[in-house]
Amino acid sequence: MKPFFILLATFAASILLNKIFSDNYRIIFSGTLALCVMLLFTSIAHFIYAKGMAMMLPPFVPFKHAVVYLTGVLEVGFAIAFMFPPYRIYTAWLLIAFLILVLPANIYASVKQVNYSNATYTGNGLSYLWFRMPMQLLLIWWAWFFGIYLAA
Repeated sequence: MKPFFILLATFAASILLNKIFSDNYRIIFSGTLALCVMLLFTSIAHFIYAKGMAMMLPPFVPFKHAVVYLTGVLEVGFAIAFMFPPYRIYTAWLLIAFLILVLPANIYASVKQVNYSNATYTGNGLSYLWFRMPMQLLLIWWAWFFGIYLAA
């Protein structure tokens, strides 16, 4: 839930501040900045809650902790690259692919009731998917809209 609020709050604050100080909403900048801030925020969890996030990965995934750290680094890379217009379209496509690839881990974690912040199996279970699935779709749309559609 926090990433959703960070995304929307950053977007709204950026639009407001841009309108106040430059008399221009700068929608593309605000959208990319919001995604960047949200990705940086979520990447922190990959390092702080690495043990719990490793529990989110299905048993067949090897080197779980390394995968968690790698995905955290990837999110930082996406956040940085997304802010540079020459790389935005490529980054958006890679981020969309990334979001699709990590979706099974979120499904697995909800089925197993993983609480990644406590590294326990006391999470919200399938009710987590009622938020996570729409959020994942929103992020895919956001990356497409601000990174591909408006960038073209």
